[in-house]
Amino acid sequence: MERLIKLGLVGILFFVISCTQDLDLQPEPEAEVSPLDLPETPYSYTNLVIPTHLRTNTLIGPGQNAATDNDNTPTSNPTTDAGATLGRVLFYDKSLSANGTISCASCHKQEKGFSDDLVLSQGFAGGKTRRHSMSLINARWYDRGRFFWDERAATLEAQVLMPFQDPVEMGMTLEGLVAKVQAQSYYPELFQKAFGSTSITSDKIAKALAQFVRSIVSVTSKYDIGRQAVNIPTANFPNFTVSENNGKQLFFLPPNLGGGGCIGCHSTEAFINPDRGATNNGLDAASTTDQGVFEAIPNPAFLGTFKVPSLKSVELTAPYMHDGRFATLEEVVEHYNSGVKNHPNLNNALKGPNGQPQQLNWTAQQKADVVNFLKTLTDQTLVTDVRFSNPFKDK
Repeated sequence: MERLIKLGLVGILFFVISCTQDLDLQPEPEAEVSPLDLPETPYSYTNLVIPTHLRTNTLIGPGQNAATDNDNTPTSNPTTDAGATLGRVLFYDKSLSANGTISCASCHKQEKGFSDDLVLSQGFAGGKTRRHSMSLINARWYDRGRFFWDERAATLEAQVLMPFQDPVEMGMTLEGLVAKVQAQSYYPELFQKAFGSTSITSDKIAKALAQFVRSIVSVTSKYDIGRQAVNIPTANFPNFTVSENNGKQLFFLPPNLGGGGCIGCHSTEAFINPDRGATNNGLDAASTTDQGVFEAIPNPAFLGTFKVPSLKSVELTAPYMHDGRFATLEEVVEHYNSGVKNHPNLNNALKGPNGQPQQLNWTAQQKADVVNFLKTLTDQTLVTDVRFSNPFKDK
């Protein structure tokens, strides 16, 4: 009996040791590695130093005021560092399209001035968008607050959700979008920091994306640096070449003084036409296949008119116009010099004294000067700023 007891104890001991060894052989579960490369302390999107020339106005004429007077940020959605950080992740997240191949940044590339170098952008299934991708720079300073070339979105918060639901662009529904965001493990913490709750809704997605887009403002171009050294924009800038200063004069002066009056439609020193709204710039004599803002707002005065984007970093945003018809800035300048068509809604600023489309008759040097001036609006700091770059490690 004693021997049986001893054998039993040995068996139990062997069983316990075996089980312990088996447990020891189980691998430790790996900690989930975040696909995001975000700093511990969020980047600052709220401490923007805005130069004086964007906070005060020295320009004369209709539609001229300080850029900051046109801020379209609603009181219900002030920008915060955490909110814009969440918006940045949403902006670059390809998983939020129908097949996981397209993000907002696919058509609004930072290095291209948050525009696209394709005439028409490519959607999730290879389809083409109807119009060229508009730059997002200085969207915050568009007082009318309407978005897209045809201004069909009444607010930026409404606009940022529309590409997700477009059958060509990202192919989602709002319900599907929310579900996709909820399925990503990195979002609850980001929503908690941005909105004080881990709950995910389309309204919060819209607010975060709008905060990020409103943060994309240009204040460090060669123009901005030179402007801070003089009292008025028409004075020669010390950091400009002779050609750049001459081009600036042609841009600001009205046609009756030898200029092009460009500042009339690209108004304020954010160069965005914030409150005068959409315009017709004589690309065609009639509007047939694309009726512009009239399609969203059926007022005959809007037939053939389109929203005016900011010219900041315009050097990087080719091709140009709503349909991407011009490949170069030289082609754009030549259009305004000699190619304006007599559309029924042609902006009066593009008409000569006889009511017909203007003929500026600039020399080759003058046209080159205007192009050289436009290139001073390029903001290399903005288009390389890590705060607006892709936060995903696998880029």
